[in-house]
Amino acid sequence: MPRRRTALTALTAAVLIGIVPAGTAAAAPGDDAVPPPEKVPRAVGTGGAVATVDPDATRVGLEVLAAGGNAADAAVAAAAALGVTEPYSAGVGGGGFFVYHDAATGEVTTIDGRETAPQAMGADAFLGEDGEPLPFEEAVTSGLSVGTPGTPLTWQRALDEFGTLSLAEALQGATQLAEEGFVVDETFREQTADNEERFRRFTSSTELFLPGGALPEVGSVFRNPDLAGTYELLAAKGVEALYTGELGEEVVRTAQEPPVADGAAPVRVGLLEESDLAAYEAPLREPTQVEYRGLEVYGMAPPSSGGSTVGEALNVLEGTDLAALPEVDVLHTYLEASALAFADRNAYVGDPAYTQVPLAELLSDAFAAERACLVDPDRAAPKPVPAGVPDGEYGPCPAPAAPPGDGGAEGPSTTHLTVADAEGNVAAYTLTIEQTGGSGITVPDRGFLLNNELTDFTFAPADPTRPEPNLPAPGKRPRSSMAPTIVLQDGKPLLALGSPGGATIITTVLQTLVDRLDRGTDLAEAIAAPRASQRNAATADAEPAFLDAYGAELTARGHAFAPVEEIGAATGVEFLPDGRLLAAAETVRRGGGSAGVVHPGG
Repeated sequence: MPRRRTALTALTAAVLIGIVPAGTAAAAPGDDAVPPPEKVPRAVGTGGAVATVDPDATRVGLEVLAAGGNAADAAVAAAAALGVTEPYSAGVGGGGFFVYHDAATGEVTTIDGRETAPQAMGADAFLGEDGEPLPFEEAVTSGLSVGTPGTPLTWQRALDEFGTLSLAEALQGATQLAEEGFVVDETFREQTADNEERFRRFTSSTELFLPGGALPEVGSVFRNPDLAGTYELLAAKGVEALYTGELGEEVVRTAQEPPVADGAAPVRVGLLEESDLAAYEAPLREPTQVEYRGLEVYGMAPPSSGGSTVGEALNVLEGTDLAALPEVDVLHTYLEASALAFADRNAYVGDPAYTQVPLAELLSDAFAAERACLVDPDRAAPKPVPAGVPDGEYGPCPAPAAPPGDGGAEGPSTTHLTVADAEGNVAAYTLTIEQTGGSGITVPDRGFLLNNELTDFTFAPADPTRPEPNLPAPGKRPRSSMAPTIVLQDGKPLLALGSPGGATIITTVLQTLVDRLDRGTDLAEAIAAPRASQRNAATADAEPAFLDAYGAELTARGHAFAPVEEIGAATGVEFLPDGRLLAAAETVRRGGGSAGVVHPGG
């Protein structure tokens, strides 16, 4: 339906959440350090809500809401701001998935902004001359890993379908942020340090992220005038500047001829062509949908495996009254359901344009019941568990089959934002450039990194005798685990959430939903709770706090764990019974997140 166009007016952040833009009062690099904006992980109020990993991005989104924009407008504005402050996780050079609840129609719609493989890419693209898969790091830090970016067209599609602002208006806050800069915190410095060796391989990345040849100092202000210029180009000429114009020419040249520094080891060149950009589309897709405890849970369909895997696991769990169980029993059942759903994900989910994904059967109650019969309430099944057979004929537990492959590697970075407005529109948007730092290659003088999304493809089949749904192919979208999720109650939004974290995104969203919907935990507390991630592997990843609290009892039931520092970095928004909104973000993970509402309290 036609939507009103709203002129974006400037509002000070202090009016909204007490955050002052970095460039207005902060020193340039080399001057006295200044404190970064405060990160508030929980906020309650009215008028709209935004939750991201970054206070500047949250501020930009809230400014749009307060000025009359809706959830789609604010989501695009906040995402563009994350391209400034979270350049190692998101930006113009990446892609993502956008899930949206339209209050006017009551419908949930999704935009597939996943990157695509070049037309020149075949199934053997990530194999060496010996026929063996390339070393993962060699494939990542290369032009070969760069897929056609989908983020700019996702922004334009979201605004066209749901928004009230033009792209130029939506980019204003991020452009100003790029010009004025943001205050460097410990997380940004650590991420830069983790990528320092890779960045030094490319002259453009060294120039941007290692100014003066050194790591940015905590408390300094990091400015990106090149990215401001890129946003100004997109504002003036639209996304055609990337897909058929000068910016696209520069992206292709960078992927094909990475700007390798003198003396640095050579890198593999890319296959991306201008014709790949010109052919790119960000299609609308039907969301996945399952009913859980009387609620409607919507997610992202393939090529993402997020909606199908979260949905299947919820269906498996629904047969158990988790609310009546002790906490350890709930966690045991959650871990087992996760393993089953991941077995089926790895066996069946890929780009639906290239693979017949049995999505309806994967999300059917009958299939879930057959899978659930494999869950022993007292003992963990040996991992990996076999995939099921989603063929529409279900009965007693089937005989064990061969375990599926591991699904390939998937980068742990990415970022997620959640937005709701006063009208009940909701956006859950997960966007990424894949690894932290993407391919490591910055487009010269453009201020953004290129993605390494194509390393989400499976490099070679685990079993040559069985179909592999996630091999590279011309124009194909690699399988993703991004799982932006919206939950409705009686057709009205109840909550929305998502997370970064590669394949752990799925388990982070699932565990948070179980904590909130089955155990009645406050959304902010559910996001902060210690996590474990079982992805059908011999060991499940687990945070130290999880192991301290539950490790002994779960190990006694047959679970095995590998300790990891942290899992995911979720954000969410919930519609409270009294009409207020609760915005929630991480308290500690990834340095903590930032939640805000337009009118606190209420």
